[in-house]
Amino acid sequence: MSGSVVFSTVTISKPGDVNVVLGQSHFIKTVEDIYEVVAGSVPGAKFGLAFCESSGDCLIRIEGNDEELKDLARDNARAIGAGHSFILFLKDCYPINVLNAIKNIQEVCTIYCATANPAEVVIAESAHGRGIMGVIDGEKPKGVEGPDGIAWRTDLLRKFGYKRG
Repeated sequence: MSGSVVFSTVTISKPGDVNVVLGQSHFIKTVEDIYEVVAGSVPGAKFGLAFCESSGDCLIRIEGNDEELKDLARDNARAIGAGHSFILFLKDCYPINVLNAIKNIQEVCTIYCATANPAEVVIAESAHGRGIMGVIDGEKPKGVEGPDGIAWRTDLLRKFGYKRG
């Protein structure tokens, strides 16, 4: 016989100039591996990482090179409280700079989001524990892109060096 499940949302708390990557992995080694990926991918990147261990001591494991971002990661991980989840906050670096390398870490199972937008984590909680069901990332669409929007987008991509022309 199964028990009940309660759904809730947790707002990711962060400054507007900080990016977040939220994911799930399956092993405590994730903490060291994500640290190495970020530190080795973008010199000068500031970051804080927290990992919710879901067996053994069930501790929130924390790493990073910036104390404020490490505190931010710890506080958000505590609020989310879902086993084997990790939350990474980035400054002076963007998710696009590290995301593929993080996805290629053997322990990483899922990336729920990588964003600078306001975000909420949809949580399911049972007598057994908590799990992430998904993420609400940013706002809902307000319309459909027209010619001016296309021109703005392609100009932005050229400015960042992602599009030639």
